[in-house]
Amino acid sequence: MNMQQMMQQAQRMQEQMQKKMETAKADLAAAEIHGEAGAGLVKVTMNGQHDVKRISIDDSLMSEDKDILEDLIAAAVNDTVRKVEAASQEAMGAATSGLGLPPGFKLPF
Repeated sequence: MNMQQMMQQAQRMQEQMQKKMETAKADLAAAEIHGEAGAGLVKVTMNGQHDVKRISIDDSLMSEDKDILEDLIAAAVNDTVRKVEAASQEAMGAATSGLGLPPGFKLPF
C-alpha cells in the first residue's frame, strides 16, 4: 500500500469515527439517566449533558432536618453524575470499537 492509499484510508477511518462519535453524543444527550440516595428516597434524572431533568423527594423526608435532605440530594446528584460519566465512557467506547485502536489510546487525536 502506498502513502496516498494509507492517507485515504486514514481519512475514511477518521470520517467513520466522527460519524459514530456524533451519533453517540446525540444518543447520550437524549438519554435519561437515573441516580438515587437514601434507598430511593431521593431520585435524580439527568441527561447525558449533565442537565438535571427531575428530582423526586419522598414525602417522608419532608419532616426530616434540612441538613439530612440536603445531604441526600447531593448524594443522589453525585450518584447520577457517576452514572452519566459511565454511560459516556461506554458510548464513546462503542463508537470507537472496531477501529483497531490500541488499548488506552485517547481521542480526539
